[in-house]
Amino acid sequence: MKIDRKENYILVEDEKSDIKYFSNYLANQGYRHLKDKNVIVNITKYGKLQLDQLLGFLKLSNEHRADGKSFVLINDTIDIEHLPPELMVVPTLREAEDVIQMEDIERDLGAF
Repeated sequence: MKIDRKENYILVEDEKSDIKYFSNYLANQGYRHLKDKNVIVNITKYGKLQLDQLLGFLKLSNEHRADGKSFVLINDTIDIEHLPPELMVVPTLREAEDVIQMEDIERDLGAF
């Protein structure tokens, strides 16, 4: 797992090629590195993914958001109409950064 710490988030990328292993690793061992930060997970290298592959990130996303932090996935081939609303997926890093910025503002205003 590659971790790149930015000013207001952590960018995480898989160094291997197994999306299910990666989502399981993040949810278990990897989470201690991410717990108190906004997180962007770049999964663009996997290309087109199936819904069940993405759902591997759902529990982690829900837990992270419940702790008052953003959790955003980057993938530009996903049909977002079939995703649960709790799973935030955007096509670019810039959009992921924008989501985090907006959610930080909403939390500051008490909307979350």
